[in-house]
Amino acid sequence: MKTKILFLLIAIAMSVNVFSQDKGNVLIAYFSATGTTASAAEKLASATGGTLFRITPAQPYTSADLNWNNKQSRSSVEMNDPKARPALAGKVDNLAAYDVVFLGYPIWWGVAPRIINTFIESHDLKGKKLVPFATSGGSSISESVSALRKSYFDLDWKDGKLLNGTSQKAVADWVNSLGL
Repeated sequence: MKTKILFLLIAIAMSVNVFSQDKGNVLIAYFSATGTTASAAEKLASATGGTLFRITPAQPYTSADLNWNNKQSRSSVEMNDPKARPALAGKVDNLAAYDVVFLGYPIWWGVAPRIINTFIESHDLKGKKLVPFATSGGSSISESVSALRKSYFDLDWKDGKLLNGTSQKAVADWVNSLGL
């Protein structure tokens, strides 16, 4: 019985290792204001064996900053200014080591928050496969992906997916369907 369990554990470990090698080096870079997108990013890391990188603003958002009902809140002001680029607290040090970058964000006003633009413009993503994923209370991901493709047309964008409360199995199935 112990031998069977040992062989099963070895087989599982080998399949995880083969999956990671087949997918290349994967980075899951994400911005999460309330933790919802972070949860989706963690599922992606589990499904890909990828490395998590939290996109963090230099000045953290407060709950008042995120009040979309207040036209003077920080998030409202940023989203109403297409040129707004909130400063980052840090950058990915070894981006050259990654072939695939999953880029996650909550959808604000139908598009990615401006800090995603800051991230893209602060990193050399040419030659990377970019796979957007998002969370949203009511929007689809299509408008946000379309806006990213239009703004950064020279990057290799793959189809994105909304990951609201998606199960671990559904995330793994999506990743496998990408053929990366």
